[in-house]
Amino acid sequence: MQQVNAPRSTLADRATPRFGQSRAVSLDTGTLDGETVGEITVDNPKMTTRAVDVHYGDKHAIMAVSLDIGENEVIAMIGPSGCGKSTFLRCLNRMNDTIEGCRVGGEIRLEGRDIHDPQLDVVQLRARVGMVFQKPNPFPKSIYDNVAYGPRIHGLVSDRAETDAIVQRSLERAGLWNEVKDRLAQPGTGLSGGQQQRLCIARAIAVDPEVILMDEPCSALDPIATARIEELIDELRANYTIAIVTHSMQQAARVSQRTAYFHLGRLVEVGETNQIFTNPRHKLTEDYITGRFG
Repeated sequence: MQQVNAPRSTLADRATPRFGQSRAVSLDTGTLDGETVGEITVDNPKMTTRAVDVHYGDKHAIMAVSLDIGENEVIAMIGPSGCGKSTFLRCLNRMNDTIEGCRVGGEIRLEGRDIHDPQLDVVQLRARVGMVFQKPNPFPKSIYDNVAYGPRIHGLVSDRAETDAIVQRSLERAGLWNEVKDRLAQPGTGLSGGQQQRLCIARAIAVDPEVILMDEPCSALDPIATARIEELIDELRANYTIAIVTHSMQQAARVSQRTAYFHLGRLVEVGETNQIFTNPRHKLTEDYITGRFG
Protein backbone atom coordinates (compact mmCIF):
# COMPACT_ATOMS: atom_id res chain seq x y z
CA MET A 1 0.00 0.00 0.00
CA GLN A 2 1.48 3.35 -0.98
CA GLN A 3 2.24 5.73 1.89
CA VAL A 4 0.79 3.49 4.56
CA ASN A 5 1.23 6.11 7.26
CA ALA A 6 -0.79 8.75 5.40
CA PRO A 7 -4.33 9.46 6.61
CA ARG A 8 -6.86 7.49 4.60
CA SER A 9 -8.70 10.55 3.28
CA THR A 10 -5.48 12.29 2.29
CA LEU A 11 -4.24 9.27 0.39
CA ALA A 12 -7.51 8.85 -1.47
CA ASP A 13 -7.70 12.53 -2.33
CA ARG A 14 -4.12 12.52 -3.57
CA ALA A 15 -4.52 9.41 -5.69
CA THR A 16 -7.96 10.10 -7.16
CA PRO A 17 -8.20 13.38 -9.07
CA ARG A 18 -11.32 15.47 -8.97
CA PHE A 19 -13.38 15.99 -12.09
CA GLY A 20 -11.82 18.68 -14.23
CA GLN A 21 -8.55 18.79 -12.26
CA SER A 22 -5.72 19.93 -14.53
CA ARG A 23 -2.71 17.71 -15.03
CA ALA A 24 0.42 17.55 -17.15
CA VAL A 25 -0.25 14.38 -19.12
CA SER A 26 0.08 13.18 -22.69
CA LEU A 27 -2.92 10.94 -23.32
CA ASP A 28 -3.15 8.05 -25.73
CA THR A 29 -6.36 8.62 -27.67
CA GLY A 30 -6.06 5.47 -29.74
CA THR A 31 -8.94 3.09 -30.26
CA LEU A 32 -9.71 0.06 -28.14
CA ASP A 33 -8.33 -2.12 -30.91
CA GLY A 34 -4.81 -1.02 -29.94
CA GLU A 35 -2.48 -2.72 -27.50
CA THR A 36 -2.74 -2.24 -23.76
CA VAL A 37 -1.04 0.95 -22.59
CA GLY A 38 1.57 0.31 -19.89
CA GLU A 39 3.76 -2.61 -18.95
CA ILE A 40 1.80 -5.87 -18.70
CA THR A 41 4.79 -7.82 -17.36
CA VAL A 42 6.48 -7.81 -13.95
CA ASP A 43 9.84 -9.12 -12.80
CA ASN A 44 8.41 -11.70 -10.38
CA PRO A 45 5.09 -12.99 -11.76
CA LYS A 46 3.02 -15.39 -9.70
CA MET A 47 0.50 -15.72 -12.53
CA THR A 48 0.76 -14.83 -16.21
CA THR A 49 -2.06 -14.47 -18.72
CA ARG A 50 -1.63 -14.07 -22.47
CA ALA A 51 -4.30 -13.31 -25.10
CA VAL A 52 -7.16 -14.44 -22.84
CA ASP A 53 -10.55 -14.49 -24.57
CA VAL A 54 -13.87 -15.32 -22.93
CA HIS A 55 -17.16 -15.97 -24.71
CA TYR A 56 -20.57 -16.40 -23.11
CA GLY A 57 -22.37 -18.02 -25.99
CA ASP A 58 -22.15 -15.45 -28.80
CA LYS A 59 -21.05 -12.63 -26.50
CA HIS A 60 -17.33 -11.83 -26.56
CA ALA A 61 -16.81 -10.75 -22.95
CA ILE A 62 -12.98 -10.65 -22.72
CA MET A 63 -10.79 -9.81 -25.69
CA ALA A 64 -7.11 -10.75 -25.89
CA VAL A 65 -6.19 -9.71 -22.35
CA SER A 66 -2.55 -10.21 -21.36
CA LEU A 67 -1.42 -9.38 -17.82
CA ASP A 68 1.08 -10.54 -15.20
CA ILE A 69 0.14 -10.67 -11.52
CA GLY A 70 3.20 -10.16 -9.35
CA GLU A 71 4.13 -12.17 -6.29
CA ASN A 72 3.17 -10.52 -2.98
CA GLU A 73 1.47 -7.61 -4.68
CA VAL A 74 -2.09 -6.33 -4.67
CA ILE A 75 -3.36 -5.59 -8.15
CA ALA A 76 -6.69 -3.76 -8.45
CA MET A 77 -8.94 -4.22 -11.46
CA ILE A 78 -11.22 -1.27 -12.12
CA GLY A 79 -13.64 -0.18 -14.83
CA PRO A 80 -17.34 0.42 -15.55
CA SER A 81 -19.96 -2.23 -14.83
CA GLY A 82 -19.92 -4.94 -17.47
CA CYS A 83 -16.36 -4.19 -18.60
CA GLY A 84 -15.16 -7.74 -17.95
CA LYS A 85 -13.03 -7.30 -14.83
CA SER A 86 -14.91 -9.90 -12.76
CA THR A 87 -15.04 -12.30 -15.69
CA PHE A 88 -11.26 -12.00 -16.05
CA LEU A 89 -10.76 -12.51 -12.31
CA ARG A 90 -12.79 -15.73 -12.41
CA CYS A 91 -10.58 -17.02 -15.22
CA LEU A 92 -7.65 -17.13 -12.82
CA ASN A 93 -8.99 -20.14 -10.90
CA ARG A 94 -11.32 -21.49 -13.58
CA MET A 95 -14.51 -20.42 -11.84
CA ASN A 96 -15.94 -19.75 -15.30
CA ASP A 97 -15.86 -23.52 -15.88
CA THR A 98 -19.06 -23.69 -13.82
CA ILE A 99 -20.97 -21.35 -16.20
CA GLU A 100 -22.81 -23.10 -19.02
CA GLY A 101 -21.85 -21.83 -22.45
CA CYS A 102 -18.69 -20.07 -21.25
CA ARG A 103 -15.55 -20.63 -23.33
CA VAL A 104 -12.10 -19.46 -22.27
CA GLY A 105 -9.20 -19.19 -24.70
CA GLY A 106 -5.62 -18.02 -24.42
CA GLU A 107 -3.00 -18.97 -21.87
CA ILE A 108 -3.12 -18.66 -18.09
CA ARG A 109 -0.21 -19.93 -16.01
CA LEU A 110 0.37 -20.28 -12.28
CA GLU A 111 4.09 -20.31 -11.56
CA GLY A 112 4.69 -21.36 -15.13
CA ARG A 113 2.14 -24.18 -15.31
CA ASP A 114 -0.87 -23.95 -17.61
CA ILE A 115 -3.95 -23.99 -15.37
CA HIS A 116 -5.91 -25.66 -18.20
CA ASP A 117 -3.53 -28.61 -18.31
CA PRO A 118 -5.76 -31.73 -18.35
CA GLN A 119 -3.48 -33.28 -15.73
CA LEU A 120 -4.09 -30.40 -13.31
CA ASP A 121 -6.67 -31.07 -10.59
CA VAL A 122 -9.11 -28.14 -10.61
CA VAL A 123 -9.91 -28.68 -6.92
CA GLN A 124 -6.23 -28.31 -6.10
CA LEU A 125 -5.99 -25.25 -8.34
CA ARG A 126 -8.79 -23.56 -6.39
CA ALA A 127 -7.02 -24.39 -3.15
CA ARG A 128 -3.91 -22.63 -4.48
CA VAL A 129 -5.93 -19.74 -5.95
CA GLY A 130 -8.68 -18.96 -3.43
CA MET A 131 -11.72 -16.75 -3.96
CA VAL A 132 -13.58 -14.25 -1.78
CA PHE A 133 -16.89 -13.19 -3.25
CA GLN A 134 -18.84 -9.94 -3.32
CA LYS A 135 -21.40 -11.10 -0.77
CA PRO A 136 -20.16 -12.92 2.35
CA ASN A 137 -21.12 -16.58 1.98
CA PRO A 138 -20.24 -18.53 5.12
CA PHE A 139 -21.29 -22.16 5.12
CA PRO A 140 -24.31 -23.08 7.28
CA LYS A 141 -21.89 -24.50 9.83
CA SER A 142 -20.18 -23.32 12.99
CA ILE A 143 -17.44 -20.70 12.84
CA TYR A 144 -14.93 -23.45 13.61
CA ASP A 145 -16.21 -25.80 10.90
CA ASN A 146 -16.27 -23.02 8.29
CA VAL A 147 -12.52 -22.64 8.66
CA ALA A 148 -11.76 -26.33 9.21
CA TYR A 149 -13.72 -27.51 6.16
CA GLY A 150 -11.02 -26.89 3.56
CA PRO A 151 -8.09 -28.39 5.49
CA ARG A 152 -10.20 -31.47 6.19
CA ILE A 153 -11.29 -32.16 2.60
CA HIS A 154 -7.78 -31.51 1.28
CA GLY A 155 -6.22 -33.84 3.84
CA LEU A 156 -4.12 -31.12 5.45
CA VAL A 157 -4.92 -32.21 9.01
CA SER A 158 -4.80 -35.59 10.70
CA ASP A 159 -6.17 -34.84 14.15
CA ARG A 160 -8.05 -32.31 16.22
CA ALA A 161 -4.92 -30.59 17.50
CA GLU A 162 -3.71 -29.83 13.97
CA THR A 163 -7.19 -28.63 13.01
CA ASP A 164 -7.38 -26.39 16.08
CA ALA A 165 -4.02 -24.84 15.19
CA ILE A 166 -5.03 -24.09 11.59
CA VAL A 167 -8.39 -22.65 12.66
CA GLN A 168 -6.77 -20.35 15.20
CA ARG A 169 -3.98 -19.26 12.86
CA SER A 170 -6.40 -18.55 10.01
CA LEU A 171 -8.76 -16.54 12.20
CA GLU A 172 -5.81 -14.61 13.61
CA ARG A 173 -4.56 -13.77 10.12
CA ALA A 174 -8.06 -12.64 9.19
CA GLY A 175 -8.18 -10.40 12.25
CA LEU A 176 -11.16 -12.26 13.68
CA TRP A 177 -9.79 -14.55 16.40
CA ASN A 178 -10.23 -12.20 19.37
CA GLU A 179 -13.83 -11.52 18.36
CA VAL A 180 -14.93 -15.15 17.99
CA LYS A 181 -12.57 -17.32 20.06
CA ASP A 182 -15.21 -17.81 22.77
CA ARG A 183 -18.01 -18.76 20.36
CA LEU A 184 -16.41 -21.01 17.76
CA ALA A 185 -19.31 -23.45 18.01
CA GLN A 186 -21.87 -20.80 17.02
CA PRO A 187 -23.07 -20.49 13.40
CA GLY A 188 -20.92 -18.41 11.08
CA THR A 189 -24.11 -16.92 9.65
CA GLY A 190 -24.75 -15.26 13.01
CA LEU A 191 -21.81 -12.88 12.62
CA SER A 192 -22.08 -9.34 11.30
CA GLY A 193 -21.52 -8.73 7.60
CA GLY A 194 -17.97 -7.54 8.08
CA GLN A 195 -17.17 -10.44 10.38
CA GLN A 196 -18.70 -12.89 7.90
CA GLN A 197 -16.45 -11.54 5.14
CA ARG A 198 -13.39 -11.92 7.37
CA LEU A 199 -14.57 -15.45 8.17
CA CYS A 200 -14.69 -16.16 4.44
CA ILE A 201 -11.15 -14.81 4.13
CA ALA A 202 -10.07 -17.04 7.02
CA ARG A 203 -11.72 -19.99 5.25
CA ALA A 204 -9.84 -19.15 2.04
CA ILE A 205 -6.42 -18.88 3.68
CA ALA A 206 -6.91 -22.00 5.85
CA VAL A 207 -5.78 -24.19 2.92
CA ASP A 208 -2.63 -22.08 2.55
CA PRO A 209 -3.28 -20.64 -0.93
CA GLU A 210 -0.71 -18.74 -2.95
CA VAL A 211 -3.16 -16.31 -4.58
CA ILE A 212 -6.35 -14.75 -3.21
CA LEU A 213 -8.93 -13.39 -5.64
CA MET A 214 -11.39 -10.84 -4.25
CA ASP A 215 -14.45 -9.86 -6.26
CA GLU A 216 -15.71 -6.57 -4.78
CA PRO A 217 -15.27 -7.90 -1.23
CA CYS A 218 -16.46 -4.68 0.44
CA SER A 219 -19.43 -3.71 -1.73
CA ALA A 220 -21.94 -5.07 0.80
CA LEU A 221 -20.15 -3.69 3.88
CA ASP A 222 -20.37 -0.47 5.87
CA PRO A 223 -17.42 1.96 5.98
CA ILE A 224 -16.04 0.63 9.27
CA ALA A 225 -16.08 -2.98 8.08
CA THR A 226 -14.64 -1.87 4.74
CA ALA A 227 -11.73 -0.15 6.49
CA ARG A 228 -10.97 -3.33 8.44
CA ILE A 229 -10.97 -5.46 5.28
CA GLU A 230 -8.66 -2.97 3.56
CA GLU A 231 -6.23 -3.09 6.48
CA LEU A 232 -6.39 -6.87 6.33
CA ILE A 233 -5.59 -6.88 2.60
CA ASP A 234 -2.45 -4.87 3.27
CA GLU A 235 -1.42 -7.26 6.04
CA LEU A 236 -2.05 -10.35 3.91
CA ARG A 237 0.11 -9.09 1.06
CA ALA A 238 3.22 -10.15 3.00
CA ASN A 239 2.22 -13.78 2.52
CA TYR A 240 -0.12 -13.86 -0.47
CA THR A 241 -0.61 -12.48 -3.96
CA ILE A 242 -3.95 -10.64 -4.15
CA ALA A 243 -6.06 -9.59 -7.13
CA ILE A 244 -9.07 -7.46 -6.27
CA VAL A 245 -11.96 -6.21 -8.40
CA THR A 246 -13.43 -2.99 -7.05
CA HIS A 247 -15.81 -0.26 -8.18
CA SER A 248 -14.26 2.11 -5.64
CA MET A 249 -11.33 4.02 -7.09
CA GLN A 250 -10.47 5.29 -3.61
CA GLN A 251 -10.24 1.68 -2.45
CA ALA A 252 -8.02 0.75 -5.38
CA ALA A 253 -5.76 3.69 -4.51
CA ARG A 254 -5.55 2.65 -0.86
CA VAL A 255 -4.90 -1.07 -1.16
CA SER A 256 -3.08 -1.79 -4.43
CA GLN A 257 0.39 -1.41 -5.84
CA ARG A 258 -0.70 -1.86 -9.48
CA THR A 259 -3.99 -1.03 -11.16
CA ALA A 260 -5.50 -2.41 -14.37
CA TYR A 261 -8.27 -0.50 -16.15
CA PHE A 262 -10.77 -2.53 -18.20
CA HIS A 263 -13.25 -1.20 -20.76
CA LEU A 264 -15.64 -3.17 -22.98
CA GLY A 265 -13.81 -6.44 -22.43
CA ARG A 266 -10.34 -5.09 -23.10
CA LEU A 267 -7.45 -4.21 -20.80
CA VAL A 268 -6.92 -0.57 -21.72
CA GLU A 269 -4.15 0.43 -19.33
CA VAL A 270 -2.09 -1.01 -16.50
CA GLY A 271 0.58 0.54 -14.33
CA GLU A 272 1.63 1.49 -10.84
CA THR A 273 -1.41 2.65 -8.92
CA ASN A 274 -0.09 6.14 -8.25
CA GLN A 275 0.66 6.61 -11.95
CA ILE A 276 -2.76 5.37 -13.08
CA PHE A 277 -4.58 7.78 -10.80
CA THR A 278 -2.37 10.84 -11.17
CA ASN A 279 -0.90 10.50 -14.65
CA PRO A 280 -2.98 8.13 -16.83
CA ARG A 281 -1.73 7.61 -20.35
CA HIS A 282 -4.96 6.60 -22.12
CA LYS A 283 -7.88 8.97 -22.58
CA LEU A 284 -10.40 6.29 -21.57
CA THR A 285 -8.58 5.84 -18.26
CA GLU A 286 -8.52 9.60 -17.76
CA ASP A 287 -12.24 9.89 -18.49
CA TYR A 288 -13.13 7.09 -16.10
CA ILE A 289 -11.11 8.19 -13.10
CA THR A 290 -12.26 11.79 -13.44
CA GLY A 291 -15.90 10.74 -13.50
CA ARG A 292 -16.78 11.52 -17.11
CA PHE A 293 -18.35 8.08 -17.44
CA GLY A 294 -18.73 4.83 -15.52
